[in-house]
Amino acid sequence: MTDLVALYRTMVRIRAFEDAAEIASQGGVQAWGLSTTAKPALVRGPLHLSTGQEAIPAGVCAHLRASDLLTSTHRGHGHTLAKGADSTRMMCELFGRATGYNKGKGGSMHIADFSVGMLGANGVVAAGLPIAVGAAHALRLRKVDAIAVAFFGDGAINRGPFLEALNWAVVYELPVLFVCEDNLISATTVSAPMTAGRGATPRAEALDIPSTRVNGNDVEAVDAAASALVAEVRAGRGPRLLHALTYRHKGHVSVDPGSYRDPEEVRAALERDPIRRARGRLEALGRLREAEQVELQAAEEIAAALAAAEAAPAPSASDAYEDVISTGAGVWA
Repeated sequence: MTDLVALYRTMVRIRAFEDAAEIASQGGVQAWGLSTTAKPALVRGPLHLSTGQEAIPAGVCAHLRASDLLTSTHRGHGHTLAKGADSTRMMCELFGRATGYNKGKGGSMHIADFSVGMLGANGVVAAGLPIAVGAAHALRLRKVDAIAVAFFGDGAINRGPFLEALNWAVVYELPVLFVCEDNLISATTVSAPMTAGRGATPRAEALDIPSTRVNGNDVEAVDAAASALVAEVRAGRGPRLLHALTYRHKGHVSVDPGSYRDPEEVRAALERDPIRRARGRLEALGRLREAEQVELQAAEEIAAALAAAEAAPAPSASDAYEDVISTGAGVWA
């Protein structure tokens, strides 16, 4: 089992990053009714925040090695941080700076850091699933002692790549862990009325993939479940699925007020906040001072990341022609 303070550190770092990014993005999306005279946002365009879901990446990634591979979703800041990515380079990417992970070209939904096994966030729902399975197949063919992990939301299970990915993983007994972050809503629509059956778990089990359902707001429960499942995948027992029930505190994007949700439902979810729960547990264990120190360190880290991102240079116009694979169609005009 992972030390609770270590898990708490990951969750608090993610929350601090998300909160700072949310503030930096305000005023950047006119489509949501903001004034045309609003101060230009430091982060242009919408951000898909994972606020409230921090226990899942913290509990899962605690059991991953740098050599393990991971795919994410459009809501991937937490996964990326938990896998070991640098918060400053991440913030620079959100700001569109040349010093970002993708030189400012990827932005929030396409951050990748191959050095820590993070294969990339993905703006297409369910697209990370077959990528993770392909990566797992490559690990098998190359006889590499590592596994792949695919994070996805509950909305992804209604898309074709979910079935394709799980089927391929079972047929070839691949070392991949599927992690469903079930936050009960797909963009702005409640998932349940759109989803036949009982969700991700029975669908995985129908393909003979053992599945574990867990309270995704309890980081210790996620940690315990992930520990067992990762060990089974590493042992060559084939794919596994972790179905973690959680709740997204924010709207679909950073400037979406989420007015389509019942305020009482949101209030109840905030009472189940995974960070609040873990902090209470640490206090009960007499470790509140450690928790407070973790919070201070996270605040300082993200403040430094914000300052570095704001001061970092923007890409030059010529950078648009770099990192582009030629199609043989001739010189770009």
